[in-house]
Amino acid sequence: MAAYRDAPQARTDMSDYPVFDALRDLLTASGARFRVLEHPAEGKSDVIAAIRGTRPEQGAKAMLCTFKDGGATALAVIPGHLKIDFRKVADALGRRKATLAPPELAAAVTRCVMGAVPPFVFDATVTLVADPALIELNDEIAFNAGRLDRSIVLDSSDYVRIARPLLADITRPGTIDASTTPAARTLEADA
Repeated sequence: MAAYRDAPQARTDMSDYPVFDALRDLLTASGARFRVLEHPAEGKSDVIAAIRGTRPEQGAKAMLCTFKDGGATALAVIPGHLKIDFRKVADALGRRKATLAPPELAAAVTRCVMGAVPPFVFDATVTLVADPALIELNDEIAFNAGRLDRSIVLDSSDYVRIARPLLADITRPGTIDASTTPAARTLEADA
């Protein structure tokens, strides 16, 4: 990841970012409630949440998965504060043994560098699966939008309506950082 953070400042010509353009156009045409944030290039979930001014659990972390039985890939989307359970991804899709796709394949399929993959698919051969905790925990989700220096904050119900992901529990149990929960924030505020 360090290579991406140390990269030269991103170009501002939007035509150089087809995924960002397609995503912004899709959300606009669909009447979504969203906003675009410009920020320093960053792909790490916890760091970008702080830069955006959002909570880690609002982050929609998207990872391309491959399967032992071959065939099409899947884009798995989870809240930024949780960890993926690849066994659950495979089970949810009726597939055998899911693994994280190699970076070269992920870049070729998503047309994004690692850390910039949005929770949307623009390739009909890629299955989209999202953990329902992302929607249940947040009125809005936040994600890098096809580029490391732009994020979109999107109404959660609009995400489900437009992206139409398969909703399935695909996170590891017990991986929540207690300091990011609403109860912990309430206790901190009361202290």
